[in-house]
Amino acid sequence: MRVSVRVFARLRDIVGAAELEREVPAGASVRRLWDGLVAEFPDAGAYAGSLSAAVNTEYAKMDTELHNGDEVAFLPPVSGGEGVATPRIGRCSTN
Repeated sequence: MRVSVRVFARLRDIVGAAELEREVPAGASVRRLWDGLVAEFPDAGAYAGSLSAAVNTEYAKMDTELHNGDEVAFLPPVSGGEGVATPRIGRCSTN
């Protein structure tokens, strides 16, 4: 069966594309798809412990069974957000 794979952030850089198409056997899980990608792109394996996945825009566990035509997204952690210092551009005023 055929599934679409979307990768984001650093994974997109490693894979060299934002979207891929892959053939997986019937009954394959998100984990099996991920393991196949890591076999093809070994640097992606560094994200295995902190990766989120979604199937058809819904967060999914790695043991979620895939079906023909599913869209699977792999999302590595991203830094930033609250508590991150934002540089200020401009002149400092001194009083």
